[in-house]
Amino acid sequence: MAENDDGSPELNLTSYDEAMDALSSLITKRSRADKSNKGDGFEILFDYIKMLDLEQAISEMKVIHVAGTKGKGSTCTFTESILRNYGFRTGLFTSPHLIDVRERFRLNGNDICEEKFLAYFWWCFERLKEKTTDEIPMPTYFRFLALLAFKIFAAEQVDVVILEVGLGGKFDATNVVQTPVVCGISSLGYDHMEILGNTLGEIAGEKAGIFKHRVPAFTVPQPDEAIHVLENKASKLDVPLQVAPPLDPSLLNGLKLGLEGEHQYLNAGLAIALSSKWLQSTGHVEVDYLVQNGPLPEQFIRGLTTARLQGRAQIVPDQYTNIETDGDLVFYLDGAHSPESMEACARWFSRAIKDDNLERSRKDFMQILLFNCMSVRDPQLLLPRLVKTCASQGVDFKKALFVPNTSVYYKVGSHALPPPDPQVDLSWQLTLQKVWESLVRGDKGESNNTDAVYGEVKDETGTSVKNCENSAVFPSLPSAIKWLRDSVQQNRSVRIQVLVTGSLHLVGDVLRLIKK
Repeated sequence: MAENDDGSPELNLTSYDEAMDALSSLITKRSRADKSNKGDGFEILFDYIKMLDLEQAISEMKVIHVAGTKGKGSTCTFTESILRNYGFRTGLFTSPHLIDVRERFRLNGNDICEEKFLAYFWWCFERLKEKTTDEIPMPTYFRFLALLAFKIFAAEQVDVVILEVGLGGKFDATNVVQTPVVCGISSLGYDHMEILGNTLGEIAGEKAGIFKHRVPAFTVPQPDEAIHVLENKASKLDVPLQVAPPLDPSLLNGLKLGLEGEHQYLNAGLAIALSSKWLQSTGHVEVDYLVQNGPLPEQFIRGLTTARLQGRAQIVPDQYTNIETDGDLVFYLDGAHSPESMEACARWFSRAIKDDNLERSRKDFMQILLFNCMSVRDPQLLLPRLVKTCASQGVDFKKALFVPNTSVYYKVGSHALPPPDPQVDLSWQLTLQKVWESLVRGDKGESNNTDAVYGEVKDETGTSVKNCENSAVFPSLPSAIKWLRDSVQQNRSVRIQVLVTGSLHLVGDVLRLIKK
């Protein structure tokens, strides 16, 4: 691609869809659990960096690097917001995206614009196409996106780069950064065990792979098994590791965190520690706010209370049913997908609907669950945590809806959802339904023989699915959304509160549908 006089790439007017097709060509069909993926060719990333002439730029970046099982995206979001409120030019790289891939690259708190994205995308893609070989093939999807992030942040000359690890830590594409300013490890739990290990210790070891010699690091309070591993890894690298305390809500001067949920005080505490250390290490601020008992600086408070992150504890009224009607439909979206985050999600949902119900005391309310999760996750660990935590708060779901994800894993799209597949395999959704029926019927003291309560229904495409007293499997997400909207139209006195959880992909698909 041609370059401008200042070395920046000229805008390529190729359509956005063409760029998405090119990006999709980098998606491997291999499962992430494929053992040959583990660290496979990690060193090749440095070859790509040379091809893109990014060695010096990356070495000069003032990076905050964050790994973890839960809360790393929220921690990065809080951190970026704090430092932006200090007046620094920020670059934030996160994953996954929910609707548009440009969400992964944020400049000064905003998704990169389409024009700049296309310019940097084609500059990187075409240069790599030209220089890669059979021995050094094109990078895979996430690796390319990480390389693109480095190109964007270098060219845009940001003051601080906040990197969220994609998966694990040690072999993640973001771990090519050799000298970050500070590292963070958010809450650890059981997720991606097929790749990272079956114990908290093994998982902690993978996450601690981002530690660098003598680079300060912070974590949140962790289970003993995890903290021992983190401390051992830190000791071997002379890493000063500290545990950041959760944020004391009183320090916000009566304001609320920008991200909902009690667990966010953990993430906010870690973000304060990371931001504070970055400010000190780069020579901008002398005071250590981590150990200071006094009030938080105004920039910290503004950053923490104005931070925003799609798909995490997000409430979206459905615009189709909420106009000129007594009944209404509200979606509560949270991409929780581990047992611990399910519990946090359930606490947030229970509190949120109670607040909503108090404001509308004359309405009838119905809670519905809209759920899917990846088949590598164990619904026997996820669903009971969700149900029991909600039940302890007096919240019971009238029905659970199980749907396949609409997003196609081997194709990146920008806005449009693909049409429903009449031949879609619903075996996993039927498995989820059986777990749910067994769980709910057991709680009611009823027989767990779910086969006796299955009924067959057809949606508008003629697809037959099994329907139960407490649940239903829909062949597509649009058909489930249509059922919800029809339910509101048929009973205008009810307010249906739908919890969407189990998968960030599902959350993104729902947002795409209801925000069109």
